[in-house]
Amino acid sequence: MFGNKSSTTDNPKNAVGPLPQGALNSLVAGTQVEGTINAESDIRIDGFLKGILVCKGKVIIGPKGSIEGEIKAQNAMIEGRFKGILQIEDLLQVKETAIVDGEINTDKLAVSPGAKFNVTSKMSTTPRGAPPVLNKPETIKM
Repeated sequence: MFGNKSSTTDNPKNAVGPLPQGALNSLVAGTQVEGTINAESDIRIDGFLKGILVCKGKVIIGPKGSIEGEIKAQNAMIEGRFKGILQIEDLLQVKETAIVDGEINTDKLAVSPGAKFNVTSKMSTTPRGAPPVLNKPETIKM
């Protein structure tokens, strides 16, 4: 309009640039979400999520927070409730106020006294990127 030939595709206002250092997403108390959340940076849940949460950073479930479903993340700290499947690449911290039910797969685990922790657990001990070590049957010579 008015002779301006610039296009919004040249400089879109909603383009995603680099994330600020220490960026934190938050789902506040009283908020309920059902579905899938993909987070590029850390996320704190103080509300309720039913579904899947995929996070490239750290997931924090606050004391009033609750998740039913699946979490895939680098690290996680649970102070509230979780029911479902947890896949944590590095460290999973379960605090004394936490109630956790389901399945977990993590590299490192820290459970504080007082936490309610009813899970089946698998811990990775293979370094990332390294092939698993297979036990070869030994040949016994007589």
